Amino acid sequence: MKFLKSVVQEMKLVTWPTFKENRHDTGTVVITSVLFGLFFAAVDWVLGAGMNWFVKLK
Repeated sequence: MKFLKSVVQEMKLVTWPTFKENRHDTGTVVITSVLFGLFFAAVDWVLGAGMNWFVKLK
C-alpha cells in the first residue's frame, strides 16, 4: 500500500505533454515511419531488380 501511495505522489509530479505536443510527436513518428518504409521499399526493389538482372545473365 505504501508503494502505491508513493506511485500516486510521483505521478502528480509528472509534467504530462499537452494535446498539441502529442499531436506533433505522433505526426513526426508517422512521417518518419512512412519515409523509412519508402526508403527500404526502394532499396528492396533496386536490389531485387539487380538480382533478377544478374540471374538472367547466366
